[in-house]
Amino acid sequence: MSATLSARVHLELLEANYSAWKLNPASVDAHWQSFFEGFEIGLTHLAPKTATSGASRTDSSSGAPLSEDILAFRMKVAEAVMRYRSLGHTGAWLDPLSNEAPKPIALALDSLGFSDSDLGEEVATQFFANGQRMKLRTMLDQLRQIYCDRIGFEFMHIHHPEVRAWLQERVEARVTEPAPSADEQRDALRWLLEVETFERFLHTKYVGQKRFSLEGGDATMVALQTLVEELPKHGGKEIIMGMSHRGRLSVLANFLKKPLEMLFYEFSENYVPNLVAGDGDVKYHLGYETTRNTAHGEVYLNLAANPSHLEAVDPVVEGKARARQRLINDIDTRKKVLPLLVHGDAAFAGQGLVAEVLNLSQLHGYRTGGTIHIITNNQIGFTTSPEDARSSDYCTDVAKMIEAPVFHVNGDCPMEVAWVTKLALEFRQKFARDVIIDIVCYRRHGHNETDEPAFTQPNMARAIALHATPSAVFRTQLVQNGILTEADCAAVRKELEDTLNAGITALEAAEATKGENPYEGTAPSAQLDYDYAPIATGVELAQLKVVGNKLLEVPEGFHLHPTIEKRFLAARRKSMDSGEGFDWGHGEALAFGTLLSEGLGVRLSGQDCRRGTFSHRHCVLYDTETRERHFPLRNLGPDQGLFCVYNSLLSEAAVLGFDYGYSLLAKEVLICWEAQFGDFVNGAQVILDQFIASAESKWQQPSHLVMLLPHGFEGQGPEHSSARLERFLQSSAGGNWQVCNLTTPAQFFHALRRQLKRETRKPLVIMSPKSLLRHPKATSKLTDMAEGTTFREVLDDDTLTTAPERVTRLIFCSGKVYYDLLAYREEHKIKNVAIIRIEQLYPLHYEMVKTIVARYTNPKKKWVWCQEEPKNMGAWSHIAPRLEDLADHNLRCSARERSSSPAAGSKAIHYCEQEKLVADAFEV
Repeated sequence: MSATLSARVHLELLEANYSAWKLNPASVDAHWQSFFEGFEIGLTHLAPKTATSGASRTDSSSGAPLSEDILAFRMKVAEAVMRYRSLGHTGAWLDPLSNEAPKPIALALDSLGFSDSDLGEEVATQFFANGQRMKLRTMLDQLRQIYCDRIGFEFMHIHHPEVRAWLQERVEARVTEPAPSADEQRDALRWLLEVETFERFLHTKYVGQKRFSLEGGDATMVALQTLVEELPKHGGKEIIMGMSHRGRLSVLANFLKKPLEMLFYEFSENYVPNLVAGDGDVKYHLGYETTRNTAHGEVYLNLAANPSHLEAVDPVVEGKARARQRLINDIDTRKKVLPLLVHGDAAFAGQGLVAEVLNLSQLHGYRTGGTIHIITNNQIGFTTSPEDARSSDYCTDVAKMIEAPVFHVNGDCPMEVAWVTKLALEFRQKFARDVIIDIVCYRRHGHNETDEPAFTQPNMARAIALHATPSAVFRTQLVQNGILTEADCAAVRKELEDTLNAGITALEAAEATKGENPYEGTAPSAQLDYDYAPIATGVELAQLKVVGNKLLEVPEGFHLHPTIEKRFLAARRKSMDSGEGFDWGHGEALAFGTLLSEGLGVRLSGQDCRRGTFSHRHCVLYDTETRERHFPLRNLGPDQGLFCVYNSLLSEAAVLGFDYGYSLLAKEVLICWEAQFGDFVNGAQVILDQFIASAESKWQQPSHLVMLLPHGFEGQGPEHSSARLERFLQSSAGGNWQVCNLTTPAQFFHALRRQLKRETRKPLVIMSPKSLLRHPKATSKLTDMAEGTTFREVLDDDTLTTAPERVTRLIFCSGKVYYDLLAYREEHKIKNVAIIRIEQLYPLHYEMVKTIVARYTNPKKKWVWCQEEPKNMGAWSHIAPRLEDLADHNLRCSARERSSSPAAGSKAIHYCEQEKLVADAFEV
């Protein structure tokens, strides 16, 4: 292609993009947007298509019109700057195992449109170095130094010009910054040596034990230590942190400063897990909290306990951080509490929960002011290489969905790691957005210390074996630069080794203590045992009326939807006037309202929960003309607690994990998560299994989270019927949570209030109703919620007209099916059957059941369990052995036939099955 034709092509491309940008900046990609920002090209000054003989291609001092080839050359200069900013990371020397930096074709001289003869040209562009004139060679060298050294920057994908400009300024100013001080370099070496010495000590002291060492990724500690030292300078006071097992022991010892004797005790043969909590957990899953003193102030550190399920802790950390921000009044700027997540590369790219949590980051109900993500990038999963583990160039590419800047950095370069950490913290504090630090390193051992990596990655294992440790690489640099001597390094290592040996000595002394627990008080204090003592959850009748009437007030001039006025509020006014007919949503509103009026908080989140999936809640009213919002539960009085309700993103795992994390720290807030349908909780099974069901046993972390799971067979098919009650009951043990299937709004009212009124904290799982929300008999009276009333785990038959001794059949049930059984009994005028409701399936109140069934003395009576679910689902398998313990004969069951699917898809089949199981309850 001739020079003239090439110039014309460049100009046509420039003009087309410029015209599109003028009409709509978003219509061109980020590179062109940046190119045109603040740069207006005078198209009317285009000269005839001939070069200006003898003039420099960048010289416009004469004021003469510029030729096409001059303009094209200028465009290539500006485009080269943009290309380095957008693609320079592809040429950065990030891999410590590589002997040289990559040489991407896109940054080659000819790809930029230049030849060797162009390098001597003087150039200047307002897009770089404030328009300073320099040789093209100098400009390209500076660009390579900035963007292709040991740090790779990705920020050109960010659509906000002010954010991109801020990052660009910080990144390009780095070359003129003074070098790190000698003290800073010595600190970085010490942090590396702490990791290496600690890991080697464990390797020789506890041979063959898993510890998931940080060796190879030692620079992660440099990032962490830099963060804690810098945080107070930027107004930060706390770090809520989550990470999986890789490097966790080193983080506990060297970052959180967990006493070494405690940590070593967990390696000991004498270790008793329940000294930590309940059944306990392995040492590299345990959490810890402490306060660190830094040169600029104290920093509170809280490391969340976590399971092996990678990334499951992420939303939990976000919820904990949000709760801490609320507790210390950091909700305006969210700069005092920093969420920090440490990831592995394969998990960050592979786990869908990562994307869900990233999606939370800027949402009103879940934002935490930005999270700093540190990726310890081992360049491998267990045995899986990146090319088999992801479809993107980088493990971090998923973070581009929220326009998070990404800083890739060579893990053998601690001062570069420290620099990007400072930049990341400054960015987070300024823009309240997530930021990613990708530390490219390696894993010196296998997935764990009993693994042999050479089985599957022989070349990588060989390269690692020949590669010096990060501390050795850096130590050599410091000695060569005269920062310290080999003797200084040896002295630091000796000091660290002495500290570790002192920890062993302390452990041995503690273990010699006769019969005493040397760690008394180091674990969280145990909860009180679960008991069934009635809790005063009823509210003075006058106060109930005050709260109930307040909830009916609507601002003057507010335009309500007519249906809400005529059916929703009118029904509630009628109930308040008559004192009866309170439906499910009304009972919930009174529970929330009375707690709020007592100064306690309420947080409700879930998909479309403001209105409620079944239009039963309407806790936010909308003006039909302006969409102005009115929150009745925020208008109870000046001293009320804070009410928060959020329609969540379409996620179960991330949102449930977030709300669970919130519940760990916000003890004075009723925290409810609602599934749109109960079966939706399937998507959050990891959070249920790994945290909510077992965290108290594993880590002694109590929670009072409420899960509202719409459950009931209404003929809506297999996906909208069952909340999988059987799964919750199968995981029920040790008083780990409460599983309820309630039948009255008053019971719901008391169950919710009990969560904050009882000293013992337990999660509450409620099989929430659907059709019962408007069932004419599923109502309560105001007096059912008044002072002196409380939650009852089992409800006797209060509609029976026959003397108890004449009853020959006891039907036990739970939830919605009760009303079907009641209707059948009334329709067939059956007098000798009592229907007993098990409102709380777990923990089962045996004594209450005993007391109730003792009333029915007929020796010929039969006991039947009736449920809507198939016989292999629901409560049957759980309840049968427990009720049979109280009976002198076998318990019979009336249920749908065993099935692999929860429910029939046909309404006709559903009704046939429902009629049969109800009839069978009176006949089997």
